[in-house]
Amino acid sequence: MDKSRNLSARVDSTTAAAILSAGGICAFATETVYGLGADARNADAVLAIYEAKGRPRFNPLIVHCANSAMAETLVVFDDNARTLAERFWPGPLTLVLPIRPGNGIADIVTAGLDTLAVRVPAHAMARALIAAALCPIAAPSANPSGTLSPTRAQDVVDGFAGRVPVLDGGACISGVESTIIACRDGAVIQLRAGAIANQEIEAALGRKVPRAEKGSPVAAPGMLARHYAPRTQLCLDVDNPEPGEAYLGFGPLPGCNGPTRNLSPSGDLAEAARNLFAMLHELDALGAGSIAVAPIPETGLGEAINDRLRRAAER
Repeated sequence: MDKSRNLSARVDSTTAAAILSAGGICAFATETVYGLGADARNADAVLAIYEAKGRPRFNPLIVHCANSAMAETLVVFDDNARTLAERFWPGPLTLVLPIRPGNGIADIVTAGLDTLAVRVPAHAMARALIAAALCPIAAPSANPSGTLSPTRAQDVVDGFAGRVPVLDGGACISGVESTIIACRDGAVIQLRAGAIANQEIEAALGRKVPRAEKGSPVAAPGMLARHYAPRTQLCLDVDNPEPGEAYLGFGPLPGCNGPTRNLSPSGDLAEAARNLFAMLHELDALGAGSIAVAPIPETGLGEAINDRLRRAAER
């Protein structure tokens, strides 16, 4: 692909805000991954997100807010939700809460549910964009549905062949999507593992937080069995790759004679999360027959990394 031809896809912050205010779609950086945004109150604009991504209509969207006050106008907080928002916002936490009547959010955003997913991103450029656009922004990841999430502006440009405008906010510092927690009537459940480990959520609340069971109805993004997938087949928990097989390592590498990337030579899970999608993009582009992935510990951020890898490997 001619990268220079796609430089026109990049826009400045003023143009990005104007696009969103006028009912268009625009990709932008958050601390987790790049999002493909539209005015969450404009049904036609949100429909354009689904059409651009090829996203199933039953898969709801996260609405990004400039601050907690904006979120309060959209959803009803209980004590658990308020505790989590005070502890983790701005940051990579999405709360799924009951819709506040008359909030003006387009029905297509919620996929017919009586709850809405909201978050306040930690990325300062993202919050400034929302404030400048004067609207809450519905934004799933800025990639064709089911493919690898983008953590760099060029990933978005390449994924949509330059057809989607992008506000370049640099490389995403978390590298995996937000943790999603549902709070209602005193109950708390993790719907998606993400950039905040479940142990941190439990510590903030002083209680155990169960995970949604596999096969649960889709109540939030990232709950589909197959998601975040490269074109190349993934093979998980591989200590020694086959000759010529691409290898995504973690910690000390075995002998490899195929293309190799290492999520974290030191075995640091935060570094691995930051590198996950970018390195999968790089290995996927090499055209290997398969990508073997080293075992990743299931502790802390390893839960989110393994969740993405298992969904990416599902066929």
